[in-house]
Amino acid sequence: TPTSGRITIGGTDIRKIRTEHLRKNIGMVLQEPFLFSRTIAENIGITSPEIDMEAIRAAAEAAALDETITSFAQGYETMVGERGVTLSGGQKQRTAIARMLATETPIMIFDDSLSAVDTETDAKIRHAIQKRFGKASVILISHRITTLSAADKIIVLDGGRIAEEGTHDTLKAAGGIYQKIYEAQSGIEEVTL
Repeated sequence: TPTSGRITIGGTDIRKIRTEHLRKNIGMVLQEPFLFSRTIAENIGITSPEIDMEAIRAAAEAAALDETITSFAQGYETMVGERGVTLSGGQKQRTAIARMLATETPIMIFDDSLSAVDTETDAKIRHAIQKRFGKASVILISHRITTLSAADKIIVLDGGRIAEEGTHDTLKAAGGIYQKIYEAQSGIEEVTL
């Protein structure tokens, strides 16, 4: 049980919202997603029983995965081994992202779930999410500055506490932790939306 603080959605404390309602309206993708020993199509659509193939492909396209899937001999019917062992780390992350996007939740949390994709693919996914789900609240948790650079608000944590907050430009010029990380990663091409 929390000893202080609260989390609100639209001003309502989440402790006052039914857990079932929260679960239906918040999508989350972890850095190490869990995939089932089923086809790629089934892995994407598993949380949406009514989903059709067109919606599965649209979610895969938004996750920059459709082209990869169609290059497989079995396409969307490719079997994913136990915990996704037949896929690369980036392919697993993108499959989990497509699964979440298929549910079209109004709140999406990406917990370092773009870490195994290159910066160009990362930017494509963020652009597709902004275009298709522009009204959704998106929380990106990342160590990669390029992933965060277009965010409306960036919060920098240090030792579990908020150390800095602001936009990419203000934090980049502030001389704090974010600027140091930015400078350390400056060899990476900056890709923004």
